Amino acid sequence: MSTPSSPSDAAGATGAAGGNGETTLTNLATVREGAPGSATGAALGGLLTASASPPSSAATPVTDIDDAIRAQRVGIGVSALREDGVAKAMGVYPYAADLWAEGLLWGALARSPFAHARMVSIDTRPALAMPGVYAVLTADDLPPGPDGLPNGAPTGPYVADRPILAAEVVRHHGEPFAAVAADHPDTARLAAASILVEWEPLAALTDPDQAFHAPPLHPDGNLFRQLPLRFGDPEVVGEVVVEGMYQVGRQDPAPIGAEAGLAVPRPDGGVELHVATTDPHGDRDRIALCLGIEPDRVRLVVSGIPGATADRDDLGFQATLALLAARTGHPVKMVLTREESFLSHPHRHPALLRYRHHADAEGRLVKVEAQILLDGGAYADVSSEVLASAAALAAGPYVVPHVFVDAWAVRTNNPPSGRMRGEGALQSCFAYESQLDRLAAALDLSPLEIRRRNIMATGDLLPTGQAVTCPAPVRELLDAVADEPLPPLPVDRPDAEWLLPEGPAGAGDPAAVRRGIGYAIGMVPMLGIEGEDEVATASVRVTGSQASVICAAVDPGSGFATLAKQIVQEILGVEDVYIAPVDTDQPAAGPSARGRQTWVAGGAIERAALMVRQQLLQPLAARFAMSPELLSIKDGRITSYDGVLGVPVVEALEGKDLWATAQCRPHPTEPLDPETGQGDAFVGLGFCAMRAVVDVDIDLGTVRVVEVTAAQDVGRALNPRQIEARIEAGVTQGLGLALMEDLAVGEGRVLAPSLVGYRLPTALDAPDIRVAAMIEDRDVVAPFGAKAVGAAPAVVAPAAIAAAVRAATGMPITRLPIQPEDASV
Repeated sequence: MSTPSSPSDAAGATGAAGGNGETTLTNLATVREGAPGSATGAALGGLLTASASPPSSAATPVTDIDDAIRAQRVGIGVSALREDGVAKAMGVYPYAADLWAEGLLWGALARSPFAHARMVSIDTRPALAMPGVYAVLTADDLPPGPDGLPNGAPTGPYVADRPILAAEVVRHHGEPFAAVAADHPDTARLAAASILVEWEPLAALTDPDQAFHAPPLHPDGNLFRQLPLRFGDPEVVGEVVVEGMYQVGRQDPAPIGAEAGLAVPRPDGGVELHVATTDPHGDRDRIALCLGIEPDRVRLVVSGIPGATADRDDLGFQATLALLAARTGHPVKMVLTREESFLSHPHRHPALLRYRHHADAEGRLVKVEAQILLDGGAYADVSSEVLASAAALAAGPYVVPHVFVDAWAVRTNNPPSGRMRGEGALQSCFAYESQLDRLAAALDLSPLEIRRRNIMATGDLLPTGQAVTCPAPVRELLDAVADEPLPPLPVDRPDAEWLLPEGPAGAGDPAAVRRGIGYAIGMVPMLGIEGEDEVATASVRVTGSQASVICAAVDPGSGFATLAKQIVQEILGVEDVYIAPVDTDQPAAGPSARGRQTWVAGGAIERAALMVRQQLLQPLAARFAMSPELLSIKDGRITSYDGVLGVPVVEALEGKDLWATAQCRPHPTEPLDPETGQGDAFVGLGFCAMRAVVDVDIDLGTVRVVEVTAAQDVGRALNPRQIEARIEAGVTQGLGLALMEDLAVGEGRVLAPSLVGYRLPTALDAPDIRVAAMIEDRDVVAPFGAKAVGAAPAVVAPAAIAAAVRAATGMPITRLPIQPEDASV
């Protein structure tokens, strides 16, 4: 058998075995020591090193930027610069695809060419016969599962119904059924392609409407969840009734970096995984179950995450990587192609929504009726949770005394659906906001007026019966966007360049262009829902003039690591704060999803820092003969309440080593009643309002978004610049779904799994984005009163853009993304 070797494109990256027999890992990117970019190296306990590279002309600018970062004011409320931003902008930030190890092998997966088929037989001998191939795994090589058969324990974040490697039946296009390890990535892929399978194609179930009556695709059946919601009197009828059917397409998260990882076998028979996960402890436990070993024999180290607006937790990918390392005794690395990435990770749930709104003659909502059908794809994943959000928020941020919803999530042979920014809430928002526009037209009211007459406030009830106890400044948000000046029309600026909506030849007729203005409001749940235990643990330690934070909250690009640093700076007055890299040797902090880390992990860091603060102030207070509560920390000094006594924080910390560990667990929630949908399912809610301005060529049906104005409910702006960036990112992602992003599927097969076939908005497509207001109405039960802000803009933007196109064309606009035929008159 040949010796594992590096591919030609990795020439120059070197690794050497350490004298103690350990594997030495090398990162291909050079990152300054101590920066967030060197987190993986620190997590490996010094085994990971930066490859040697000659000095470059970029060194001086980086130093200048670093000096600027250190010189800026610190603490909460400051627009602190992200330290990882420099490395990412320069292309030297290390990701999982950059990792290297001595003796490394490459992994590849064999995937189903069918959406639904039975594997009559499988022959791996051609792959094993290839030079350089070390192992080929199928379901028969997996540890015994719960049924005692050697097919591995199925996995999934909530419902364990997805096999690691398909056995007997494949249920979606691209589902893996074999894994290969070889000494070169091309060899591994060729070996995977050479595996001979006798297929018996089966009829693919692709219409979610047919899932109720079709033969079951899985032993668990085709219905993931049915949720009825009953609130009020079903016999009530409004004086004005409008109906509509709406459709939301399959949006892909399209992360900037495809899935990648490195698995290193451990002497105890376990494995160490370096992957871009957002839920390290959850993944560790599920992978250990799949491997049939104890969780403490699996260690996950979080590598740099190249984008995460959806799940980055492909357990099948991670588990097979771990199995290959354990089988071969070598480190194994796997980097998916862009095509494989499209086929493997979850997408936004496609949805069909039927709505009927009842109102009185004054335009006040009387009743909302809805039917919501979500296509969950082949496996359960998080469909149950997404369905709960869609149903509970089906009436939107409005006061509706009677709400009746029937919601279903079903299994099909379509690509898998999962968690993606604003899951469930986005689909409902598009439908109920479209209905409000219909109702406004029926009552001859403006879109703004119909919303103002029904808008929600703190103390109102959700259709689940839960009172909105958090701040709900919805009216203020709507007024903020409505009061902003509109962008000028081309006739007002005749000398300025006018960008026309693009046509097939890149141009249109100016006489056919119409401008439209649309409004939308939406809301998202904070944290998990329906009784999910939301808890995080963090430790803060101060030694001399430096503080360090240990918290397993993954920063997937949201800037949480910067926020964690700001929290400690604010409470302790220490400027030099080190955020430890994340791995599963630390106490769990839960998944980085739904913006939960701002609240839960931020709250744990705050509490630990406050405990250290008490340890610091107690002896000083005794020296000054006063209570610690009469001392404050500001601008690097500890000062008494009257300003007479004071000492620099650095001086007070000299010779001290203080530390504390704390947890944050928000108040509990409960599952929605399976018969009525009633229950206190949410910890809190976040709100957003938007105004979109579009130009539409009514002959061609092409659309250009001119401007989006947003107002966000932030609780408290912990880092204003970072919040603005999150709003802009959410708006751009929402624009993609509104106008172009739809993963084309035919008979269950992904037709164009590439960034050529899947259209994404670029900088040329992004409109002017104006943040009209960040309303700081603090939530008293949240740390610092802050709310997460990432999801709400992505939820509201598609509805606002659709409303603007509706206003420009007079067409109903009932599906996302909007097609040219929808917007042409």
